Amino acid sequence: MDPNSLFFVVILVVMIGLMFWQSKKAKQQQAERKDFRSNLQPGTEIITIGGIIGKVVSVDTEYEEIVIDSEGSQLRFGFNAISREYVRPAYVHDDEVDENGNPLPKDDQPAQEPVDGEPVRDESAQQAPVNGENN
Repeated sequence: MDPNSLFFVVILVVMIGLMFWQSKKAKQQQAERKDFRSNLQPGTEIITIGGIIGKVVSVDTEYEEIVIDSEGSQLRFGFNAISREYVRPAYVHDDEVDENGNPLPKDDQPAQEPVDGEPVRDESAQQAPVNGENN
């Protein structure tokens, strides 16, 4: 077998392997989405593929429809329109962090900086006397 045909066979095997792996991964993701949509319960916050955020009001598994409440408006969608469960992203205001992104100390809490020359004492580490010993 010449090197050109060997190279072609190796490339062909790799491509078939990648296609198989991609197909398996897509089927797994599809099964996870179907399972998520079929297990939706009222009260769950979701986001649709169009970006509408709301809480599930009712689920009709027979017709694969879901009703969500988005700020007082009730909307009906098909199961395929539900993207994922909505988790509100954390928001940190620029006034709460320094230029490196580290949190600033709060006004009601003093900055915890050790004082030079003083050993740090931990009162919680003191132990009670054992068997009647006095310190």
